[in-house]
Amino acid sequence: MKKNWVRSLLWALAGLAVIAFFALPLQQYIEQPGSAESLKPFVTVDGKHDQKKGSYMLVTVGIRRATPFSWLLAQTNDFQETVSRQDLMGSADSETYNQIQEYYMTNSINNAITQAYRAADATYHVDYLGMYVMSVLDNSSLQGQVKVGDTITAVDGQHFKNNQGFIDYIGKQKLGQQVKVSYLRGSKAHTSTAKLIKLRGTDRIGLGITLTDRTKVTTKIPVKIDAGDIGGPSAGMMFSLQVYEQLTGNQLRRGRKIAGTGTIAADGTVGAIGGIDKKVVAADRAGATIFFAPNDPVTKAIKKVDPDYLNNYQTAKRAAKKINTKMKIVPVKKFSDVLAYLEAN
Repeated sequence: MKKNWVRSLLWALAGLAVIAFFALPLQQYIEQPGSAESLKPFVTVDGKHDQKKGSYMLVTVGIRRATPFSWLLAQTNDFQETVSRQDLMGSADSETYNQIQEYYMTNSINNAITQAYRAADATYHVDYLGMYVMSVLDNSSLQGQVKVGDTITAVDGQHFKNNQGFIDYIGKQKLGQQVKVSYLRGSKAHTSTAKLIKLRGTDRIGLGITLTDRTKVTTKIPVKIDAGDIGGPSAGMMFSLQVYEQLTGNQLRRGRKIAGTGTIAADGTVGAIGGIDKKVVAADRAGATIFFAPNDPVTKAIKKVDPDYLNNYQTAKRAAKKINTKMKIVPVKKFSDVLAYLEAN
């Protein structure tokens, strides 16, 4: 009788161990190829969706909570990567992290509209509203005063036309100097005094906060981009392309499935993003024939710090070779590079 009880206990423990192996959530996440989604449902220009053949596609990286089993499998998969919660979200809680991604997407959409209308020679106007606060460093004297989501509107009474103007102004001040920071929380104005500090890992001084431009774009021909639950700035370049196609009717797509990734800046620069190897896999699975990849500069300084560094384009090319895809990987530095390639090909 005792032996039967012990045997039953051992079987129960073994069952619990198996369940834990396959289902116990770890404090780790797995990044993997996500989806490649047509931009047609997201964009309307002059109240209309794109009805032409083919599609421009944004590409995502899938993120899921790891279990012991999925963590083990990820170690053997070239296109799955395990990351900690800290690596994924930093010190932000889930709500703050999602809020930050929403701000990045809003800024990206405004830049995308600006680039598309500029390239199409269509009428638009940009109002610069300030800079979203995306994070406040622990050693910032603004810690406990400004919060993620506040909008910095001025420093020492100086207003700026973009983030770079703010950086240039701060760079001319002195370490330890006190500056007056004006900001909005919702619609309510606030003012705080902050001490300029040396930014970690650099020779620059600053407030110890990270920022992204907050703009509002007004267009003569109405345009709307609704990204749904998708956050972050990495679809900016592809949104520009979708809007441009609908504005001009140029039919650069010619019925093809065209994917890509990259941020879009106010000057049309296409910026680097994370997880591009996984996005190449997702685009290939969706049947894309062209994939636009940011060709960010690889400087001597970068190579000195990391001799094995590969930029987005190089990483995408390596991923494409690994999966033996026929999809063409096209390097781009500016939005104009994207248009030039499609016009020539």
